[in-house]
Amino acid sequence: MKEILERLASGKLDIDEAERLLKSESILEFDNIAQFDIKRNERTGFPEAVFSPSKDYEDLLTIITKYLENSDDDLIITKLSPERYDRILNDLGENSFIFDYNKKAQILIIRKSISKKETIAKIGIITAGTSDIGIAEEARVIVEEGGCEAITSYDIGVAGIHRLFPQIAHMTKEGVRAFIVCAGMEGALPSVVAGLVDVPVIAVPTSVGYGVGEGGRVALDAMLQSCAPGIAVVNIDNGFGAGVFALTIVKSD
Repeated sequence: MKEILERLASGKLDIDEAERLLKSESILEFDNIAQFDIKRNERTGFPEAVFSPSKDYEDLLTIITKYLENSDDDLIITKLSPERYDRILNDLGENSFIFDYNKKAQILIIRKSISKKETIAKIGIITAGTSDIGIAEEARVIVEEGGCEAITSYDIGVAGIHRLFPQIAHMTKEGVRAFIVCAGMEGALPSVVAGLVDVPVIAVPTSVGYGVGEGGRVALDAMLQSCAPGIAVVNIDNGFGAGVFALTIVKSD
């Protein structure tokens, strides 16, 4: 990018040509498999991530290898099964990469090096039940990757609402800038939390449930229909999106 700007400043490029070169520099195409926005971190403050389940394993391995050859950013791979992680580790483990895999969240971060990050804010992460923890952990990994401290409290849903209030009080005292609240079944917990706090609540419906609640649609509809103001709702099981949105909130000041 610096070279292109220098050529523009010296008059060797016109504005239109410089714009085309900058655009082309930001996209990497890997063997007609994927196009990566390698400048996303510079532009948005968070690197691009790979959604793994729908990809053929060999294609996924190609994407990982090519990305790490062309970018210094950490690589995030979401919804990665333990079986696939073992294969990746076996195929790439002899390289000097650092593999950070969270089995509950099924999320992998591959790093070239570890650098200490200053904590920019605190985010509270809550689940209604233990079955929601995997999605909450996905959000926690993303929040911490973005430089925030995650304060977590799991299994404090409305079925035993007395468990909730001390945890909310503690997180409020710690000065959390936003809450991520994960809940399946009837999805009531985010509405309760939003009625108690003065910071944004990011509601994450999970696919935990049975009968009419199977697959998380009841929880999603309940959160969208909440009468408590201050709630934003992400898609079912989208812990990644909730984490990135929380980072966007705290970095916007």
